[in-house]
Amino acid sequence: MAPSKTEERLARENRERLKAYKARRTMHEYRAKRRVRDNWIAGIALVVVAAAVTAGQLVYFSTGPGAPSATSTPAPTETAPSETPPAGANTGDVPDAGLAEGRVWNGTMTINGIPLGIEVDGAAAPQAVSSFVSLSQGGFYDGVSCHRLTNEGLYVLQCGDPDGTGSGGPGFSYGPVENAPADNVYPAGTLAMARQQDNGYSMGSQFFIVYEDTTLGADSAGGYTVLGKVTSGLDELKAQVVDAGITDGATDGPPAIPVAIENITVQ
Repeated sequence: MAPSKTEERLARENRERLKAYKARRTMHEYRAKRRVRDNWIAGIALVVVAAAVTAGQLVYFSTGPGAPSATSTPAPTETAPSETPPAGANTGDVPDAGLAEGRVWNGTMTINGIPLGIEVDGAAAPQAVSSFVSLSQGGFYDGVSCHRLTNEGLYVLQCGDPDGTGSGGPGFSYGPVENAPADNVYPAGTLAMARQQDNGYSMGSQFFIVYEDTTLGADSAGGYTVLGKVTSGLDELKAQVVDAGITDGATDGPPAIPVAIENITVQ
């Protein structure tokens, strides 16, 4: 018996329902697989971003300016150059320590038009003074910036980096630490050499001027080499440079106004 029109219609509707069901099921499976794939991609992206952030923090806090130090206040450090000198060894063409002649050298350091009277002691710090005298007489410091000022706990103006970044130097490095104060107190007017944390053989051209009494704890390399002192002009330096503050109102960073050494004469 031939199927009636009603049976044909029902059969056709059943086929359409089955076809629609299969289509919905295929779409559901596709969406489920896509959600799984998208979740995997999002998870991988999150891991990559987290790893990049962690790596960036490690690089910044291990080598950048403001690196954590063992002292309660940030030390006047030099940022590590691309080739860090080995502990206990001079590198490059370091001036002969005999140049200091075992005597006191007097002179003038002019910063932003302010003449600072200075004296450096070649008997107390022969290697550091020999280097400082050699660089000064050779014009190395002429026009070099003072790139760092601090005003909380540590009261120094740091100068002598030809790059102005905190990582520049004269192409040589030397040590060890000389003439560091036994009590870790650096009186106002002290001239001392900056160096890398825990590395007594990383001194180059960077030095700092202490403008208020500062206690600066020693690290594994000792204290900081004291070259000598400012004998006049410190009050004017404070009034014209220090009192102008630090960029963005910080307590440690570039001076708010451009600061540079015009020249240093010693004899």
